[in-house]
Amino acid sequence: MALVIESLARERLGVREADAFLTRLEQALFDIRQPLEALYGEVVDIDELVNDLVSDAIDAAAARPEKLRIFDRRREIDPVWFQRSRMIGYVCYADRFAGSLEGVGKHLDYLVELGVTYLHLMPLLKPRVGENDGGYAVQNYDEVDPRVGTMADLQVLADDLHDRGIALCVDLVVNHTAREHEWAQRALAGDPVYRDRYLVFPDRTLPDAYERTLPEVFPDMAPGSFTEVAGLGWVWTTFHEFQWDLNYANPTVFRAMLGTMFALANRGIDVLRLDAVPFLWKRMGTDCQNQPEAHLLVQAFRALTGLAAPGVALKAEAIVNPDMLVQYLGAHDRYHPECDLAYDNQLMVMLWSTIASRDVRLAEHALSRRRPAPQSTSWVTYVRCHDDIGWAVSDEDAAAVGLNGFSHRRFLNDYYSGSFAGSFARGALFQENEVTGDARISGSAASLCGIESALAAADEHELTLALRRLESIYAVVFSFGGIPLIYMGDELALRGDPHWDDDLAHADDNRWMHRPAMNWAAAEYRNDPRTLEGRAFAAIRGLADARRSLLALRAGGETEILPTEISSVLAYRRAHPRSAPFLALTNFSNLTQDVDAGVVGRAGLQAPRHVHSTTGELIVDADRIQLPPWGFGWLTGT
Repeated sequence: MALVIESLARERLGVREADAFLTRLEQALFDIRQPLEALYGEVVDIDELVNDLVSDAIDAAAARPEKLRIFDRRREIDPVWFQRSRMIGYVCYADRFAGSLEGVGKHLDYLVELGVTYLHLMPLLKPRVGENDGGYAVQNYDEVDPRVGTMADLQVLADDLHDRGIALCVDLVVNHTAREHEWAQRALAGDPVYRDRYLVFPDRTLPDAYERTLPEVFPDMAPGSFTEVAGLGWVWTTFHEFQWDLNYANPTVFRAMLGTMFALANRGIDVLRLDAVPFLWKRMGTDCQNQPEAHLLVQAFRALTGLAAPGVALKAEAIVNPDMLVQYLGAHDRYHPECDLAYDNQLMVMLWSTIASRDVRLAEHALSRRRPAPQSTSWVTYVRCHDDIGWAVSDEDAAAVGLNGFSHRRFLNDYYSGSFAGSFARGALFQENEVTGDARISGSAASLCGIESALAAADEHELTLALRRLESIYAVVFSFGGIPLIYMGDELALRGDPHWDDDLAHADDNRWMHRPAMNWAAAEYRNDPRTLEGRAFAAIRGLADARRSLLALRAGGETEILPTEISSVLAYRRAHPRSAPFLALTNFSNLTQDVDAGVVGRAGLQAPRHVHSTTGELIVDADRIQLPPWGFGWLTGT
């Protein structure tokens, strides 16, 4: 194989690029061959499969535009380019933000003004018509949703973003396709080759056996995990009946999805968000999530994309137990490169839990006992996303601080749906299961923080507290360790969409309440400090400005929780080998809190210096650090 590949590389790439490619191949060959042999060694000739996939990578490298090859060279020198403290993300749907990809391009000045250097555009690839799970039911991976533009428009936007120093992230749905996808249609037409690209069963025998241990993702909207399709059989449909799970035991599926990754990378995509990656492999008697083979698939994807496009990063959409989540960053008993990035779902959940309880002890315990991410990877930290909030609070963590896990999760649902006495939140229950008592929460960050209720009551004091809650939890995600993401509209304190169910295509999915269209009229007030929008925008932009100057906030490394004597104050330390330590303090209560200044010494700060805070000022003396209600403070030292 070696001589054939070397000859092909030199023929297709030229001497200089071929030498670089072959050097990458020499480094990555173990990471390519080992997982593929474990996955497919018993069903295909592994040498032939590896040869085919590497040849595909050569073709992709040959087609890679020169501008992107320059990015590759830079990022090979700095492979953790995404860890820089100036990396600040923004997440939006292209149509909700600006109507189209062309429209997004017209608002790049706005993103630059906010300090954004990483733009995540929600599902862009052509979805099925009608209900499509917010774009996650892809009909064609080679086309953009025609409602927002074309692949050419996407490439133009990527170029414009790169010219402004902004990386582009898009979603790649790897677990399933829409039933309207060409493969599914050929399977329906009776082609056994395409039928084998999905998980299809002739009767209910095996589906019934699997479902004994399978949880339901959407028990209200899509109960069960299998759908009977006339003329075909029982199709595995983890999420909705129109989303057919792919059969990754078939190497043809792996090769085709890898080809999609290559094509998107060559359009200028910097980060591929791998959607629903924990579900890629099925095993009887399990919940069919986080199986060892799912990790092998990601390892092979990582190694092969790195051959053709070494400047591209992979991000895992894996909302799972933290001990399992860190494995998608390669943290196994022995390190195996997988995704470069993963969502810090637990931090998000703990922030909302702490806002409701005014008690940081659960967060301190849960966040302190996590396995660290590998140094070459990074968390993506966030307050909200397009999805609901599922209360990932384990019974073990709850019990460790004297709570009952089920009761606490029920309390959080009551609090954020507004049914708990005294709650300021205006959210809604999502996928409530009356049998188990489980539910999740929908709602915008502003509405969950109390901004909506304060405006309704015309209560200026409560509005100030609500804005501080929003700013303070963003201050945590900007400083806890990772790439912080701003969800569209949070920088203007946009509330939920009261007319979310007017569109019949998603009238039964209340997650659309926190997916409103961007209010550009409201954005006009962003520089007026007398307005709600101006106050919120200044708060988020201030965090971005402060973060850029702090090497300790570079992603990677570790965050150390520093318990204080006050149960409503979260304190943690960040450090970098070439910077002074950094200390963050956040007050999750309605009362001013005087924190014992001894925490400064425990954080390793000498001559502590105020960097940023809620009010712009922070009282720091020999005995105490004073935090206003729902306020935060950042300090560093010499």
